[in-house]
Amino acid sequence: MTKTNAFAAILAGGSGTRMGNMEKPKQFLMLGEKPILIHTVEKFCISNCFDAVVVLCPETWLRQTQDLLKKHCPAFADKVVVTAGGVTRNDTVMNAIEYFEQNCEVDAESIIVTHDAVRPFVSQRIIEENIVAARAHGACDTVIPATDTIVESRNAETISAIPDRRNLYQGQTPQSFNLNKLKELMESLTEEEKGILTDACKIFVLRGQDVALVRGDSSNMKITYPQDMRLAQALLGE
Repeated sequence: MTKTNAFAAILAGGSGTRMGNMEKPKQFLMLGEKPILIHTVEKFCISNCFDAVVVLCPETWLRQTQDLLKKHCPAFADKVVVTAGGVTRNDTVMNAIEYFEQNCEVDAESIIVTHDAVRPFVSQRIIEENIVAARAHGACDTVIPATDTIVESRNAETISAIPDRRNLYQGQTPQSFNLNKLKELMESLTEEEKGILTDACKIFVLRGQDVALVRGDSSNMKITYPQDMRLAQALLGE
């Protein structure tokens, strides 16, 4: 593979409790004939954009994840590294950074593309535009315009504000960054901030760094609840 100086981190550390399935994390549930995770990994493996693709999963699922890759996408199994995620999302991202630093040729221009394992319908356009935007701006987030009116309530009982919907977007993933800059900002977090700032793009914003927007897609959905699985099955059928 031609060196691209871009690395993909598939974040598969969730427990799936909101799916109502305590035995198996949601990324391992079957979507059609393959687990959700495999659909997602394939999107990044068929791209020629990455020098390395890493899946970060719960430590107790390392062997099962490796076995699933060999079973469902043997052509890619040797191209994908499976390693343990962290306790939090930030910890998982830092584990990915450490892996790339220790095992790949990372330099000042290197890009890391982070993506939720349970967004299996990400398109090649979104992936490619993330890399371009991260190279140009140092950080980018994938978003779609908000279609519903967003109501803010600070006490969970009454409306505090109704922001102008024209200025609002719904965040998706990938979120992509200059790898060194992301590491620098994450290492700058205090213990208090680590408990609050669980979104990497928010870290950039609160540190006064620009985050570019990449146009997402409504089909780039996150499978979180049982009703999401039904919609995902319909999308897969299309």
